[in-house]
Amino acid sequence: MVKVLVAGGAGYIGSTVASACLDAGITPVILDSLVRGRREFTEGRVFYEGDIADGALVDRVFAEHPDISAVVHCAALIVVPESVADPIGYYEANVAKSLAFVSHLHRNGCDRIIFSSSASVYRAEDGSPVDEDSPLAPQSPYARTKAVCEEMFADIAAAGPRVLSLRYFNPVGSDPQLRTGLQLKRPSHAVGVLIQAHSECRPFPVTGTHYPTRDGSGIRDYVHVWDLAAAHLAAIERFDSILAGPKRSIAINLGTGTGTTVRELCTAFNNVVSTPLATIDAEPRPGDVAGGYTKSERAAELLDWAPKLSLEDAIRSALEWIPVRDALLKD
Repeated sequence: MVKVLVAGGAGYIGSTVASACLDAGITPVILDSLVRGRREFTEGRVFYEGDIADGALVDRVFAEHPDISAVVHCAALIVVPESVADPIGYYEANVAKSLAFVSHLHRNGCDRIIFSSSASVYRAEDGSPVDEDSPLAPQSPYARTKAVCEEMFADIAAAGPRVLSLRYFNPVGSDPQLRTGLQLKRPSHAVGVLIQAHSECRPFPVTGTHYPTRDGSGIRDYVHVWDLAAAHLAAIERFDSILAGPKRSIAINLGTGTGTTVRELCTAFNNVVSTPLATIDAEPRPGDVAGGYTKSERAAELLDWAPKLSLEDAIRSALEWIPVRDALLKD
């Protein structure tokens, strides 16, 4: 039985990856401090509560599970405004603790790390696509922690564990079996705001309508979280072939490859709900940009991966998850 350590495995992405592992016959071993993750998402799974920087705990995990073959590192703080208010806390949690974690992994002979990175490392301001060789220009302390970690891991990989960095674009939706999903009751991403506006019977503001995109509204790349989980399975399976020979680290974008404008997102939402959501055009908010989306050639070539689920599938699963979440998460 293959085992994979999922750091941050009680969070949104990590718990969904753990579910996909179980479905594929892989045993996920979850390590999570529960600072942001939820204990409810660890029920029935091998779980260690604690910090990734706790060397004694990491040593115990490997002593009790010496057959762990790879690590999926999802443990991080991810709220952009919070990172602006508390950059020290973000560099501590995301960079310093990641450095300690990889040191503990190296000491325990773990040579395969799959790192949860972010498309926020790109500038992506003009609505055009980006590939892995596009210039990096992270715009927040959170995004810079991801870029710093990628560079740090690349340096370490030259003499230590190999690292595959997966740059997520905009994860949406939930596990199709509704085992896991977003934990926040008022998420700040666009789909969450759409759902909130719909539930409160108020129009959704399309902020910015004169961008250089297909219809003038901003563009993002929304990818179903279950497709992201499938990409992790492919990364686990293909790790050694991707990082063979002298190549010790690489980044791969994970997105749809087409992008979705805000107007297209609203149309997709209305294709799912029974009562249409009204929209209203509004001026751009401070700091708003046209956005961007990914080119997906590297994911197709190296992971043999492409998204299979639609944006409508993601919105539908996000809506179906809400009553399950409210029953599961009591506070």
